[in-house]
Amino acid sequence: MTTEQDLAQASLQAILQTHQNQPGALLPILHDVQDALGFIPDWAVADIAKALNQSRAEVHGVITFYHHFRTTPPAQHTLQICQAEACQARGSRELTAHAEQVLGCSLHGQSADQRIGLEPVYCLGLCSTGPNIQLNDKMVSRVDAAKLDRLLASVKEAQ
Repeated sequence: MTTEQDLAQASLQAILQTHQNQPGALLPILHDVQDALGFIPDWAVADIAKALNQSRAEVHGVITFYHHFRTTPPAQHTLQICQAEACQARGSRELTAHAEQVLGCSLHGQSADQRIGLEPVYCLGLCSTGPNIQLNDKMVSRVDAAKLDRLLASVKEAQ
């Protein structure tokens, strides 16, 4: 019987083969691994390093440099709150503090039930209507604490 780990390992090997002769393959590999597995697991770092003739530290350094890459499984839902200047001027810092309190985690964290991840984002392109958030793939403008509470409640009800 094939386990989830075996399937993940097979996916990684296919990704490594796809990029094996490509110059500068590390970033495309990391993107593909995260797309396939949802995150970049620790066990994959050694295989990636070996395939690229790099040290684990070099690969780990790239993973941790870019905020896009995750080393733990993602939450079921992602709440991104804009932290750019225009949204800050319209209350995103207070909104972030409220979200942290409601979810029980800080930015880059997950709610206690691991259903909602809280992430910063730097400009959603709706500067005149901030503060703005993105909940999963839906952008929402003019968000205050009450509106955020309603949105989070609707996510929880849908589960």
